[in-house]
Amino acid sequence: MEAEQTAIAPRSDWLGILSRSIGSELEALASELATGLAFEWLRTPDVGLVMVRGRAGGTGNVFNLGEMTVTRASMRLEDGIVGHGYVQGRDKRQAELAAIVDALLQRPERYEEIMAKVIEPLRELAEARRLKQSHKAAATKVEFFTMVRGENPA
Repeated sequence: MEAEQTAIAPRSDWLGILSRSIGSELEALASELATGLAFEWLRTPDVGLVMVRGRAGGTGNVFNLGEMTVTRASMRLEDGIVGHGYVQGRDKRQAELAAIVDALLQRPERYEEIMAKVIEPLRELAEARRLKQSHKAAATKVEFFTMVRGENPA
């Protein structure tokens, strides 16, 4: 059971990066991986809705936030390895590439190469986007302060 958990953690990480990536970035980094690759579709890319849920205060009662469009795909390589791709939005090609990258990352001989060529650059691009948004939000920060009025005893 512990070995399964060890294997699940890195996969969860790369699936998260693939799901939050931008389609054009994933296409630029991973399109060559799909060229000439023999596989069969278990689930061709299709678009659907999922319910997004939240918690009040991060730890409180669960509530429904709303629906979000998601595209998913599943495929199997010749050697039986199954890859899954779930992405936000309606980009079917992005879901295809995410499934292919997921399957190829499960092959030990391709793991290091694909991590270096696809996953790490996507992680860096996502971090750069996050920092840019953070700096933009910080630029609009307003500081509030209170002044002591003369009639109030100090």
